[in-house]
Amino acid sequence: MLGMCRGRRKFLAASLALVFIPALTWLYLSSANFTVKPLPLSPLQLQSSSLIGVPGEHQALELRLRDVEERHHAMQRELSPLSRVPTHSSHHGIGRQGKQLHTHSTEEGTGDSEAKKRVAVGNSSDCVPQPVVNKCETIHIAIVCAGYNASRDVVTLVKSVLFHRRNPLHFHFITDSIARKILSDLFHTWMVPAVHINFYDADELKSEVSWIPNKHYSGIYGLMKLVLTKTLPSDLQKVIVLDTDITFATDIAELWVVFHKFKGQQVLGLVENQSDWYLGNLWKNHRPWPALGRGFNTGVILLLLDRLRKLKWEQMWRLTAERELMSMLSTSLADQDIFNAVIKQNPFLVHQLPCFWNVQLSDHTRSEKCYKDVSDLKVIHWNSPKKLHVKNKHVEFFRNLYLTFLEYDGNLLRRELFGCPSETDHNSENLQKTLSELDEDDPCYEFRRERFTVHRTHVYFLHYEYEPTADNTDVTLVAQLSMDRLQMLEAICKHWEGPISLVLYLSDAEAQQFLRYAQGSEVLMSRSNVGYHIVYKEGQFYPVNLLRNVAMGQVNTPFMFLSDIDFLPMYGLYEYLRKSVVQLDMANSKKALVVPAFETLRYRLSFPKSKAELLSQLDMGSLFTFRYHVWTKGHAPTDFAKWRTATTPYRVQWEADFEPYVMVRRKSPEYDRRFVGFGWNKVAHIMELDAQEYEFVVLPNAYMIHMPHAPSFDITKFRSNKQYRACLKTLKEEFQQNMSRRYGFAALKYMTVDNNS
Repeated sequence: MLGMCRGRRKFLAASLALVFIPALTWLYLSSANFTVKPLPLSPLQLQSSSLIGVPGEHQALELRLRDVEERHHAMQRELSPLSRVPTHSSHHGIGRQGKQLHTHSTEEGTGDSEAKKRVAVGNSSDCVPQPVVNKCETIHIAIVCAGYNASRDVVTLVKSVLFHRRNPLHFHFITDSIARKILSDLFHTWMVPAVHINFYDADELKSEVSWIPNKHYSGIYGLMKLVLTKTLPSDLQKVIVLDTDITFATDIAELWVVFHKFKGQQVLGLVENQSDWYLGNLWKNHRPWPALGRGFNTGVILLLLDRLRKLKWEQMWRLTAERELMSMLSTSLADQDIFNAVIKQNPFLVHQLPCFWNVQLSDHTRSEKCYKDVSDLKVIHWNSPKKLHVKNKHVEFFRNLYLTFLEYDGNLLRRELFGCPSETDHNSENLQKTLSELDEDDPCYEFRRERFTVHRTHVYFLHYEYEPTADNTDVTLVAQLSMDRLQMLEAICKHWEGPISLVLYLSDAEAQQFLRYAQGSEVLMSRSNVGYHIVYKEGQFYPVNLLRNVAMGQVNTPFMFLSDIDFLPMYGLYEYLRKSVVQLDMANSKKALVVPAFETLRYRLSFPKSKAELLSQLDMGSLFTFRYHVWTKGHAPTDFAKWRTATTPYRVQWEADFEPYVMVRRKSPEYDRRFVGFGWNKVAHIMELDAQEYEFVVLPNAYMIHMPHAPSFDITKFRSNKQYRACLKTLKEEFQQNMSRRYGFAALKYMTVDNNS
């Protein structure tokens, strides 16, 4: 349509030039008193000339000029609406292509033809000015999201929307407690400007739809779009409702503007269903819910909430559902069945959208009729449990589009929307103020800045299900890792049967590699008590203590064992630590239980199954006390000589640079974030435990073994970069001074000890 309008404008402009320019020329010549040949007059002009009784060349020219001017003004009036039509492609929701595509989707449908004639298509006539979305208008989006998998899937949808958007966005998430926790943490740490989030408790809505039997895999949450008029704020007038398996290929503002095309009593914007489901011919005795022809798909819905409320939508869909359930007994496609049954009775409610607003990629669909070119695509809907394995001749293109957003660096979406007033986020404002106070000329500026960097965080990236034991002795193993330590996961799961809280420091693309790795591992998939939390990469340092803090923050047991990913705990350590909780009265005392650390230089080790076997390997030289040859001070206070013969727990004193692996209560001090990469990250934590008067108690029958691996990038920087070591020394001194101020006289010893790590 835009091309046609532009063509008409060019034609009118050319016509104007051909007529108006000669007229001006004649006016110029006549005013200069040149002798000119008279112009032939039209019959109307001759009649006018004779009426006014003024014959002659000048009078004829005046009449011709007046005629041209009138035609010129008429052209201006016709052209003026066109000048207001935006030329940017993002504001044209339905063009000529859209009209043709819609014709495909309606004319080939069967049944209810008369009723479907009453459903407005929403196509406007050529060259009618298209409505636009104001630059700073907020677009509201509602999504029902429940559980771990849906919370992960919805991130790809959000990325695709953020990538194209030019307007402020307001997401309304209807979630269970799991999804709320995940998405709340994610958006809080994502810190995307001009994006607002609201959560609505799906558990409170279950009673509204739980009476409807539903066979769809979405379960009860697949029915909750029906109650959005009741759930969303009463002053919210319109909203775009999306399934979690949607990918946008254009600015969502193009869809938002379609609301302006609604007429009469239209309150629902929907795309025709592209499968034959509602035609009832997929198999023998197939009996779907009633629908207009092919029916409508509810993966993308435009809801005019204010009008729906006035039409008493709640009563309308409930009565329809009750009536149909008497014969259908249950829904097969959740809310979609009920929406279609309502529309069957009230076709005037629907504004039919062109099908490129919901290209449905499941088997047995006609989605290929929705587009002729890549530029036609608007929204891709992976509405099949098989997702990326559907039958479609262009599935490779769609898969690549989906994977692009799946692995896209979400940090790049934190761009500002300039020119729009935004509410100031106090956390963001305080962060910017803190960063502005840092001295950029300080040689340790990057170290100091890292302490305040907010890393995007996705907790519970995979399914997690665990209830702590009722005896209050339960303990969670805490560790962090990056992609190069992924191979340790299966071994740790075999050595530790209790709950685990793991944080992985990954890019978006690496997170998908980890997902494939985990889902392909029988060992990992057999465990539901391992919480995997993703902290996304940002900056030049490895934020080791931030990762540990995130892992500690997701522990739901009374105690936690603070370990590292390259250590394998002894078999049975989980139960041994639980028994020690009772034996040492951990619930009523401040103790840090030390698990002695050893190491091997062999990649293949016959892991000792008892203390006696470990001592034998220690004597044979296949095992060593941890870091005895490069950093003795780190574990010397454990007193390995005493441990060899000990049969009961024994207390040791804190010493400089002590960094044992300990079990502590869940509510223990966090790690200090100023220490990144290699150096002093655990030392500072143990120092703070000592300052808070924790007792260090060594367990006589516990042990863990460090497995060999290539040196990390951070230890290489520490060893090779003089400035790195100098900054670490500066940060140590500042930490000790802070300790002295916080803990007073008791912390003076930290100022005087010789710390040369």
